[in-house]
Amino acid sequence: MINSIDSGDRSPQEKFDMYLREEFIIPLKNYQGEIDLHRPFVDYIVLFNQGEVLYRELDLVDVWFDSGAMPYAQWHYPFENKDVFAKNYPADFIAEGVDQTRGWFFTLHAISGMLFDKVAFKNVIANGLVLDKNGNKMSKRVGNVVNPFETIDKYGPDATRWYMIVNAPPWDNLKFNLDGITEIQRRFFGTLQNTYSFFALYANLDKFVFAEADIPLAQRTESDRWILSRLQSLIKETDAAYTDYEPTRAGRAIQDFVVDDLSNWYVRLNRKRFWKGEYNEDKTAAYQTLYTCLETVAKLSAPIAPFYMEKLFRDLNEVSKKNKVESVHLADFPKSNEALLDKDLEERMNLAQRISSLVHSIRKGQNIKVRQPLSRILIPILQQRTKAQIEAVEDLIKSEVNVKSIEYIEDTSGVVVKTIKPNFKKLGKEYGSKLKEIGNAIATLTASDISSIEQGAFDLKLADGSIIPITIEDVEIRSQDIPGWSVASEAGITVALDITLTDDLRKEGIARDVVNRVQNLRKDMGLEVQDKIRITIQRVDELIDSALSSNKEYICTETQAFSLELVEKLIDGKEVEMDEQMLIMKIEK
Repeated sequence: MINSIDSGDRSPQEKFDMYLREEFIIPLKNYQGEIDLHRPFVDYIVLFNQGEVLYRELDLVDVWFDSGAMPYAQWHYPFENKDVFAKNYPADFIAEGVDQTRGWFFTLHAISGMLFDKVAFKNVIANGLVLDKNGNKMSKRVGNVVNPFETIDKYGPDATRWYMIVNAPPWDNLKFNLDGITEIQRRFFGTLQNTYSFFALYANLDKFVFAEADIPLAQRTESDRWILSRLQSLIKETDAAYTDYEPTRAGRAIQDFVVDDLSNWYVRLNRKRFWKGEYNEDKTAAYQTLYTCLETVAKLSAPIAPFYMEKLFRDLNEVSKKNKVESVHLADFPKSNEALLDKDLEERMNLAQRISSLVHSIRKGQNIKVRQPLSRILIPILQQRTKAQIEAVEDLIKSEVNVKSIEYIEDTSGVVVKTIKPNFKKLGKEYGSKLKEIGNAIATLTASDISSIEQGAFDLKLADGSIIPITIEDVEIRSQDIPGWSVASEAGITVALDITLTDDLRKEGIARDVVNRVQNLRKDMGLEVQDKIRITIQRVDELIDSALSSNKEYICTETQAFSLELVEKLIDGKEVEMDEQMLIMKIEK
């Protein structure tokens, strides 16, 4: 209950006496029976101060000035906490919807300008709208609203947040699609979890706890030095992105590193170092390198995925005890180590990745699996430095794409036929009305002109005499197949793959297929990685029997087998499909 009186012309004593009378007691509750200090109830409040009656001021300032005063109210400034306020003002950044441009954003600056003649915040992220997957505004009436609580319950807060951050910058409108969260769960979190599980499996077998001193960089393999260099570059890029308030750029960089560099390249190329041989310096270096990458990724990703990265960090640190802090959120943000940076090595490995990707795309298009060896690839060379870089990673490329040799050609005329067309999206933004004329001019370029573009840039002269600089990003260059070869190009790199299969190549492919089928059977039998086996296979035909005999040592090594025996009839074997053939094989521990 609250007492209220009308001011009238009464003296302070008369007003006070009336205030105490029962009939002036009015309930300070709204129609729901709740205490409510909004109008009209707040108008009934009367305060007395040394005989003076005080009433609420009826004239109002824009209510947004209340929110604009929050920097001072949160510290009860200027009545206390002056030192704390001085250290935290102005704010580094604020975030709200773009509709607050003339609301909160404005009043914060307006009050700060009147009080201190300076801004209230240094940076602002004006959040865009969350739309449905088709770009329409969400509406209960239309039925396209996504329930955020159900989404978080089903997919988890980290996957949901990572999807929203990586899919579009916070200031852009977001087309929200639940399928996108599923893809993030699979592609990023699934890949990262599988990488950690792989590490944990073999680290536990070897009882690796990072007790050894760090293996010197010079004593590590080239792939170790490369991934550590890439990690330093990632730290720099992520730190710069967070500093510039661009979490999307940070998230995408981390995701690309985990998927493309760490999992699909480093771990896959170094698997044998983890499960083969004794626990020596080389294996220790592999463990240390992968541990460092996982721990650093956890720290870099924690601002976007706080819960999963906390789990990953703790799982690593509880064994190694390398960090004194218990939480990833209490750990220092990683700093790039210049001594580990090797940009030349990164460039070489990037070429290896790009060339391998092109060859894999050709194999997929020709329906030739990677396990099937091929004789050679042909790479046109535009610059000698590029040739030297590729030669430095030649063995790695051959192993990755399963080819016997790499050949280089410097004069592509008559060997590789290339076509060119404009990148209309990019050129249209830059040149607008001239796009058609530029497109027609690009269509007339010669092979020599295309080569100039691939090597750097080319000055395109239009009919009016104006010069348009054309770079590799302004055009799309494609290569046509040549007899017996299949060709692919991307971003200045062209590869031609010899797709001719000889009997010897087929035999090697068969041996690799058999290794794959044996490994699957080992898994089905629940065998441990270190378990040794004996393999018996029923003879099939001359080609397959010859393939197994000539590649016997390779098959046994790859499958941890004591022996491989071919027999005329295998009674208790298991049928295993291999392409168009059916193998009968038996595995014994």
